[in-house]
Amino acid sequence: MLNRSMIDLWVGFFLAIAFAAILFLALKVGNFANAQLGETYPLEARFENIGGLKVRGAVKSSGVLVGRISDIYYDTENYEAVVKMNIDQRYVFPKDTFASIYTAGLLGEQYIGLDVGGDEQNFKAGDVIKKTQSAVVLEKLISQFLFNKATEDKKE
Repeated sequence: MLNRSMIDLWVGFFLAIAFAAILFLALKVGNFANAQLGETYPLEARFENIGGLKVRGAVKSSGVLVGRISDIYYDTENYEAVVKMNIDQRYVFPKDTFASIYTAGLLGEQYIGLDVGGDEQNFKAGDVIKKTQSAVVLEKLISQFLFNKATEDKKE
């Protein structure tokens, strides 16, 4: 039969493992892991709606992490959300690159996807991405669908 101190030792051991696993999952979900970016250069994009985009969110191209979101603020003159991002210097993008907000995973993590264009000139530090697509807001889609359905029913 095990004595009381041995049982307490095993309980403590399993609690430490559980705490480490929860910390690991929290870092993965919070996007604090895999922040292995080298030297970066800043880019900026403007969106009508950023949905649930967050600072330190991923910036991806073809599924590859190419940068992180560094700041998000609201432009009161143009009534748009401004997203500042730091792009790894190893990656250069043409000036006609398209920035879209996508949702990934079961938890709905949002990120910026860069779809590369064919322009011969590349972005430089501090440039603004002109071509953007805002986040798809599910509530807005549902309300449009219901509104269209209601107007169809009135016509019949």
